[in-house]
Amino acid sequence: MRAVVQRVNGASVVVDGEVVGEIVGQGLCVLVGVTHDDTPEKAAQLARKLWSVRIFDGEAGPEGPSVEGGGGRRAEEKSCSDLDAPLLVISQFTLYGDARKGRRPTWNAAAPGEVAEPLVDEVVARLRALGAQVETGRFGADMKVSLTNNGPFTIIVEV
Repeated sequence: MRAVVQRVNGASVVVDGEVVGEIVGQGLCVLVGVTHDDTPEKAAQLARKLWSVRIFDGEAGPEGPSVEGGGGRRAEEKSCSDLDAPLLVISQFTLYGDARKGRRPTWNAAAPGEVAEPLVDEVVARLRALGAQVETGRFGADMKVSLTNNGPFTIIVEV
């Protein structure tokens, strides 16, 4: 499984003009891609990582606050579990797109919907079992995602 994780100050998903998932304030917007050999165990591992990864600001590191272009580092010391921060989890098969050849990406590495949907649902269920507030998109729908990336701060998590 592959996830693009963005630290946000709010995010929402709209389908057919209706808000189907929204988080307000500090949290994570997580785009989740599933490939053919992914399992419920990998979904559980991803959920644990998302709930515990420390990407929210703590105090400034020993070199002082971070400045764009370098000159210091920031201490990301807090996780969603530390802050009780919500997550917006959105399925996105395009994370396994391959555009190395030609002008059109291929989707061969992306699992089909009947495999991917239950695994994305498993990530969400596992996060909720850990105590997370989780909002979601709608699997397979044409979704409009809006967010305010805080930082910007974006990482890729693979399990």
